[in-house]
Amino acid sequence: MRILAIISGDYGQRHVDNIRAHRPASWQVETWRAPAVLPPMIDYPEDHLPEGFAPADLILAFGEHRGIAELIPDIVRMTGARAVIAAVDSEAWLPRGLARQLRGWLADMGVPCVTPKPLCSLSDTHYSLGRRQRVAYEDPLIAEFARHFGQPDLRIAVDPQTRRITSVEVVRDAVCGCARHVAAGLVGQSADDAEQAAGLLHHHYPCLASMGIDTDFDDTLMHVSGNLLKDNVSAQVKPFKEVRFVVPGEGILPGRRSGE
Repeated sequence: MRILAIISGDYGQRHVDNIRAHRPASWQVETWRAPAVLPPMIDYPEDHLPEGFAPADLILAFGEHRGIAELIPDIVRMTGARAVIAAVDSEAWLPRGLARQLRGWLADMGVPCVTPKPLCSLSDTHYSLGRRQRVAYEDPLIAEFARHFGQPDLRIAVDPQTRRITSVEVVRDAVCGCARHVAAGLVGQSADDAEQAAGLLHHHYPCLASMGIDTDFDDTLMHVSGNLLKDNVSAQVKPFKEVRFVVPGEGILPGRRSGE
């Protein structure tokens, strides 16, 4: 698969570095650094684009300027790309209205486009636009990418005697590499502490999703991203966690594991 990643700063560069480090051998990843400054309205996209691009199958849009979205249809035409993933990790970079327009422009061209919000909500069948707004899609190129990068999926092994995590396999990394970082930090953690540890490791990576309140979630996209990862960890360690009981007059007493 031939991939063209559009970047404009450190946010996109970190994504590209992680993809290149852990991509399947058959993937070719090229980048184009968009102009750092673009006008509020782009009347002539060709004024801001190079004379040509190498052919690509999939476009990854990691821009940090809303004007970059307006260039994508022309980049698709120039590359012959057959699918687009446009990250929404900040409303300032790709507002919901512009994301909707972008999907419409590309649909008119017969090119599938997904705009996962946040980017790590992307799976090989669906992505999020807001709280309880999960959008299904069908496209083999996007699904192939999302089998490797998108919504974090870890495979956790726990010693049933010590209740400590013995190994963590990264089935699907976040595009930025955060899930791989969290996986390394979870080994040796107690099942009781794993969910909290995952949240702290995610925060300290650090996640680059927006810290402003997003009205589609009534939360920050950074917190939404962290919760996706914590939920994946929580479901796997739950059978090994110790449930404590509060007994009147006796305080908190240890109890059985939650799976018993």
